[in-house]
Amino acid sequence: MYKGALTFETPMLFSIAFVILFTFGGFTGMMLSIAAADTQYHDTYFVVAHFHYVMVAGAVFSGTAAVYYWLPKWCGRMYDETMGKVQFWIAFIAFNITFMPQHFLGLAGMPRRYSDYGLQFADWNMVSSIGAFLYGGAQLLFLYNVIRTIGWGKPIDDPQVWEGAVGLEWTVPTPAPFHTFSTPPVVK
Repeated sequence: MYKGALTFETPMLFSIAFVILFTFGGFTGMMLSIAAADTQYHDTYFVVAHFHYVMVAGAVFSGTAAVYYWLPKWCGRMYDETMGKVQFWIAFIAFNITFMPQHFLGLAGMPRRYSDYGLQFADWNMVSSIGAFLYGGAQLLFLYNVIRTIGWGKPIDDPQVWEGAVGLEWTVPTPAPFHTFSTPPVVK
């Protein structure tokens, strides 16, 4: 992205969100690495929030970016860009509604791995639960967009779906044939 001409299609939005959320998770990890502070944070919801900012952002947001990027090449049909952007914004906002309050809960002393918690934590837990349901809805929207693309998406004529995409995979027809190259291509 550095010194690039960015365009903000759905794969790039998810990629940027991955960088932002993963970085935020890294900063909360620095807080956990301070031994004096970690005695307060240890086994609280702060650790849960940190873990999800690193792992969910690292796996789900980057994986979703990859699916949106490669889906047109895989199936020869273009996904609904508007639906992809709506799904992105719902997922990004809902993710933060889900896990940001868990930092506050952990700082307030809510322990993890407990089947029940004190009433003083109920409000932030409700906010977090609402965010989780919204985030789950965003994933259902993603699944719907993928299935709709595979079955009824607009066919792609040009094998190079994305401007500036270079590599051998973009030189073959879309979707790629079963035997892509009969002889190994020359890579320069």
